[in-house]
Amino acid sequence: MKSFGQVLDLRDDPETIAKYEEYHRNVWPEVIASLKDIGIERMEIFRVGNHLFMYYTAPDGFDPARDFQGYTERAPRAKEWNDLMSTFQQKVAEAGPDDWWTPGKLVFDSNWF
Repeated sequence: MKSFGQVLDLRDDPETIAKYEEYHRNVWPEVIASLKDIGIERMEIFRVGNHLFMYYTAPDGFDPARDFQGYTERAPRAKEWNDLMSTFQQKVAEAGPDDWWTPGKLVFDSNWF
């Protein structure tokens, strides 16, 4: 199992942020099922201001650039969710041209010691 961290910003608007959090308190079951179908065991999203940090675990062979968006192909509601959530979000300044959720570089793991 591997761990991944990715970052993204929300539009910096209190109403947008509140709606985004409300949706995530009531995530659609098809979204959870689709994420599990692509191998995501657990996912957590943290927020500071309008900045989001997503942490998730997936099988060793999982490649976010190749595999992550596959969850939207598993169920029409998962694609609908992704399209809706993108209306609340914006790329971080460090995002590459093909990034939405931008991968973070692992710089510390307590299991290294």
